[in-house]
Amino acid sequence: MNKYYIIGEDNKEEFDNDLFYEKNGHYPVICWWSGGITSAVACLKAIELYGRDKCRVIFIDTNNEDSDTYRFMKNCEVMYGLPIETITSNRHKSVQDVWYKYNSLNVANGAVCSSEMKRRVREDWQKENKWLHQVFGFEMEESKRAKSMVLNHSKTNPIFPLMMYGLSKKDCINIIEEIGINPPRMYQLGFHNNNCFTTGCVQGGIGYWQKMRDEFPDKFNKMAEVEHDLTERKGKPVTMLKDQSGKAKQNGNFQVFLKPHPNYPNYKDLSMMTGREVKPLMECNGFCGVNDLEERSATEQEINMGDQIDLF
Repeated sequence: MNKYYIIGEDNKEEFDNDLFYEKNGHYPVICWWSGGITSAVACLKAIELYGRDKCRVIFIDTNNEDSDTYRFMKNCEVMYGLPIETITSNRHKSVQDVWYKYNSLNVANGAVCSSEMKRRVREDWQKENKWLHQVFGFEMEESKRAKSMVLNHSKTNPIFPLMMYGLSKKDCINIIEEIGINPPRMYQLGFHNNNCFTTGCVQGGIGYWQKMRDEFPDKFNKMAEVEHDLTERKGKPVTMLKDQSGKAKQNGNFQVFLKPHPNYPNYKDLSMMTGREVKPLMECNGFCGVNDLEERSATEQEINMGDQIDLF
């Protein structure tokens, strides 16, 4: 821990904002570390820009991450020369709690679990703490998303180091490997993001869930059960995926179950969809809905965000 941390009454190390301000004349730059490659390099570049003593690195843990995320986290702490602080939701114990509370997997603004387990946690934190800027790992292909965030979430006072340096996700992987750190294993397994691998990501899209079915059947089967459970609870189909074909749009049965549902024989399941490549996803930082200045990507178009509850 650096000199701005003190031991609190419960013997936990706490950040002293007043001591920081007294020393620097401003509050710290907050670097949000999500467990993925781009956020890891964004934090690194922010530390290089502003100095180690000017930054705090914070991880919002959903308790649904792949175990290798925590190995990568320790590697990054050494790389930064700073601790990565961890905060979690005080409203929900798990992503499953969120799904079953709302009888939903996706909403109009993105994944309900991301909104509750990431976004709300970050918003609560920023209200309760003092800071100068917030650093996010948007890379060069996410320029419209960054612009949307500046316009619609200006209170975050955001900084995008990867865009300042002109770095892509591939560049970020190269930087991490050149330093001598192995990227999170999800990248090595053929996924393009390190999002919620314990259950699988509800924002994954058709190609992602085809890969999960073929290579991680236990995870696939559990999520298929979740879809069926939520459908029974809600009284109408709750799915992660949708069919973009003209025929599906015409008959209104656009939702796609992972496995056939006996009560909805007219709805497709994943076995009926053509094979797809796994497409890149956004890193799960609670801003999966921040894309209103651009058309939805092919992957997002495959995600069911129908008439389910809008939390915001």
